[in-house]
Amino acid sequence: MNEKNSKFEGKLHTIIGKGTKIQGEVSVEGSTRIDGTVSGRLISNDIITIGPDGDVKAEVKAKSIIVGGRVEGNLEASDKIELQAKAELHGDLVARSLLIEHGAIFHGNSNMKGGMSQPSPKPPTQHPPDKK
Repeated sequence: MNEKNSKFEGKLHTIIGKGTKIQGEVSVEGSTRIDGTVSGRLISNDIITIGPDGDVKAEVKAKSIIVGGRVEGNLEASDKIELQAKAELHGDLVARSLLIEHGAIFHGNSNMKGGMSQPSPKPPTQHPPDKK
C-alpha cells in the first residue's frame, strides 16, 4: 500500500448524516459513513459504512463496504463486503470476501474475485473408434 492511502485507512473522514440527501457522483478519500440518502454513484479508497438508517440507490465502489441499512445498486469492493443483520441489498456484488449475517436480505448475484475456486476442467473429448 502506498503512503498516501495508508494515512486514510481506518479513520472516519466523512459522515452523511440522517436527513441529508445527495444525488450524483460522490468521490471520497478516507472512510465514509452514510446515515442519510445517496443516489447515483459513490466511490471511496477506503471503507464505506451504510448505517441502519442509510438508504443508498447507487453504484458503490470502495476498498471495503459495510451495509447496515438499505441499498439498491451494485457493490464492488477490492477487499470485503459485510451485510449486517438488518441490511437489505437489491443488487449484485463483487468482492474478495463476503460476510452475510443472519437476518440480512440479499437479492442479487455475488462474484468472489480472487477466491480459491477454479474453473472446472473440461471432460476428455471422446473420439469414435477407428473403423478398419
